[in-house]
Amino acid sequence: MSDDSTKTSKGDDLDLTDLIGAPPSVGEDSADAKKTSKGAKVEAKTGAEGVERVVESPVAKTAELPSAEPVQSSPVSAPSFVQPSPSQPSSPTQPTQPEPQGQQSRMSRVTSRSSRSYSNGYQNTNRQGGGQGGYQNNGYQNQGGGYQNGYQNNNQNRYQNQNQDPYRRQAFRAPSYNPEQSTDQDGPSEAVYGVLDTSPEGHGLLRPTYSPSTKDTYISASQIRRYYLRPGDFVEGVARVPKENERYYGLLRVEKVNGKPIEEMEKRVRFENLTPVHPDEKYTLESGKEPLSTRLIDLVAPIGKGQRGMIVSPPKAGKTTITKEIATGVAKNYPDSHVMAVLIGERPEEVTEIRRHIESITGGKGEVAASNFDEPAEEQTRIAELALERAKRLVEDGQHVVILLDSITRLARAYNLAIPTSGRTLSGGFDPAALYPPKRFFGAARNFEGHGSLTIIGTALVDTGSRMDDLVYEEFKGTGNMELVLDRTLAERRIFPSIDVQRSGTRKEELLFTPSDYQSVIVMRRMIDVLGKDERSQLLIERLKKTDSNKEFLASLKEG
Repeated sequence: MSDDSTKTSKGDDLDLTDLIGAPPSVGEDSADAKKTSKGAKVEAKTGAEGVERVVESPVAKTAELPSAEPVQSSPVSAPSFVQPSPSQPSSPTQPTQPEPQGQQSRMSRVTSRSSRSYSNGYQNTNRQGGGQGGYQNNGYQNQGGGYQNGYQNNNQNRYQNQNQDPYRRQAFRAPSYNPEQSTDQDGPSEAVYGVLDTSPEGHGLLRPTYSPSTKDTYISASQIRRYYLRPGDFVEGVARVPKENERYYGLLRVEKVNGKPIEEMEKRVRFENLTPVHPDEKYTLESGKEPLSTRLIDLVAPIGKGQRGMIVSPPKAGKTTITKEIATGVAKNYPDSHVMAVLIGERPEEVTEIRRHIESITGGKGEVAASNFDEPAEEQTRIAELALERAKRLVEDGQHVVILLDSITRLARAYNLAIPTSGRTLSGGFDPAALYPPKRFFGAARNFEGHGSLTIIGTALVDTGSRMDDLVYEEFKGTGNMELVLDRTLAERRIFPSIDVQRSGTRKEELLFTPSDYQSVIVMRRMIDVLGKDERSQLLIERLKKTDSNKEFLASLKEG
């Protein structure tokens, strides 16, 4: 290496630690490398820190040193520096002995080029300024250290407010309520019960009555899956009393389902997997000499377990009275059968009357699911569907259930208003899609082989002056296997029960009678057929009044 490469100006010798302590400026060169080409003008200036700085004139270029290795610089990557020994002084004004010429020249070029790389805002003047290290003020981190200000606030969580009530529920869904983490210490608790009404989202409510009430209890989807619960199950458990801003009780634990331990729920069968057969066991409604309506039904249109029957009635023909007397006959003669009354679009006073009647004849075991005519169509259909699911759960348990539906016509009307329109219209403005849900309800009645039965006796309105009502009757006429027709003419003549014995009947009725009784019924039918239309029911009713039982009446027919 030539001697000219090591020549510097007087007083320009600087220690490497001094360069590290004070950041260089744009365009500056190391004080240890002042070798310039011929004719270059060099000026020595003193910086703010007391360090002499060399400014290169624009007319001259720094001479390339053949002994120095080429150094690649990047605008974003920091160069490697040799850290000074802790024993060396860090004062920028205290000079040190110069290093060897080759190493001094090489380190001077590294320092000079790195100064130009970091002079435009990638690093502040304080290289380690009170933070946790890394990128600082003008880069990616504040002097507080970490990623606090950029991605998280210490006083506020991004996803949850610590002051928010975790059990708060504003609507039916209650998304923030998790009863699996609730304990009795969350508040006072009490025993609750109700019929499970599920939502499309998976959670549900336990309703003590089929209508919404303040005693409804929220049950989560995880609890429904854990205990294998189904819509219509009667669930008993313990719930937490709602707080001030809550709407429902919160179920803490399930104790019984349909009166049985929860361990047995996994083994029960499904309603759809049971085998339906023809009704072969008769419901004998006769309970004495009176009422005559049940005695007449046993003769002309017997009801079997699993029957799908329809009472066809014009207005003011006595269908409500006959429905109540059928319920009385079933409750009195078959206390093990579960009686349910489903009233759709009914008058409020009749709802109260039927509710009290069912409670009195069943000792409080019967159920009434009712909706008034002034309630929305969606509420009427929801109550009907929940009552049907309740009956299915009882049948899955092996019980015999009797549903008295009043009426099929009003249920179909409610579905016609509730469901989305299909774009087609039948006679009377009826949507064809609205016929399927009430048919599904009525079609659920069936007798299962060796596993309970579901009997549905529904009423259908005719002669109301509405083409829609006539359409509903015509659509349902062929779906039932039992039909009881009421005559308006008899009702106007005050002949009760106003049953048209000629038009009423049951399919496969021979399965419900003993062979001897069935032969007597055939004789009765033939005798009635020879009479006039206005005399048939009236004569039969008069003969029934003279006997104390149907057995006595059938015996009198054989005697002549």
